[in-house]
Amino acid sequence: MPSTTDGLLVQWGDRLFYPSNRMTASRTPVLTEAAIRQRAQALRHRIRATVARRAPQVMVKVTGGGRGMGAIAAHLRYIAKAGRLPIEDDRGTVREGKEALRAIADQWRLGGTRIPEVSERREAFNIMLSMPAGTDALALRHAAREFAKAELANHRYVMVQHTHQANPHVHISVRAEGRDGSRLNPRKEDLRRWREAFAERLRGLGIEAEASSQAVRGSRHHDERVWSKKRMQGRGSAAVDKQKPPRMSPSHRRAGEAWVRIAQTLAASSEPGDRELSNAIVRYVRDMPVMRDALARAAAQRELPGMTRSQTIQVTPTRRGPEMER
Repeated sequence: MPSTTDGLLVQWGDRLFYPSNRMTASRTPVLTEAAIRQRAQALRHRIRATVARRAPQVMVKVTGGGRGMGAIAAHLRYIAKAGRLPIEDDRGTVREGKEALRAIADQWRLGGTRIPEVSERREAFNIMLSMPAGTDALALRHAAREFAKAELANHRYVMVQHTHQANPHVHISVRAEGRDGSRLNPRKEDLRRWREAFAERLRGLGIEAEASSQAVRGSRHHDERVWSKKRMQGRGSAAVDKQKPPRMSPSHRRAGEAWVRIAQTLAASSEPGDRELSNAIVRYVRDMPVMRDALARAAAQRELPGMTRSQTIQVTPTRRGPEMER
């Protein structure tokens, strides 16, 4: 029988890392006891990678797309450095040279609905998969290949790896029209799934990688830059003092509440490893930019992301680890 700790960890861990799944919870099959235990262990591993090891975040970005064969061919020349870099297609064939680029362009132009030289719609999408400097280049390429096979199987695509820049990355150019006639149209949810899939492939190769959202990380890069800029532009010290940190978004509050619940659950566990992980979560949450903003706004109330005005945090070191009381 799964422990109460495992059950609560699955409940709140899924809310934290997979919030979109809550919308379809009524259609999700009930997990068996063995599945709950397995799921809880997977979540422990992911939480530890996030808060203790600070695993690097993958980047999956749609950098644009060609509106016609002219733009597509130009992008292929760019990513392959005019044929100097090897280019791999969806069948696993690796080619080099200008002739190879022209052959690929001809295949795309005529394979399926003909792509005109200039089109009013996107006929291809450019995707970039990236990891921080120091990541094994061969593992990155293999993970990108497996990602493309799984996520883009219905489409023609080519991929080229770049290792000459600071962060190793792989460019993928994918034909918008699929083999079955359907068209690729990446949305926010697709990008979230693609990040998860790419990180999973990397982890399968022994590479530490995470695909957490900004809400999970307590990050808010754009707002922080805007706020810092406004502070620097303030007229005199009085104007600077009046500047306030940006408020938390609903997604940050939901993530904050989930972190609190997970920390409470692990702190109450009889396992020393769980209590140690709870301590790591407390330190991680305290370091979040949104937490620092929240404390700057309401230090006296000691409000925590995800909690209402009447819900406060009290961290008390005990033999069983920190207790986060509501």
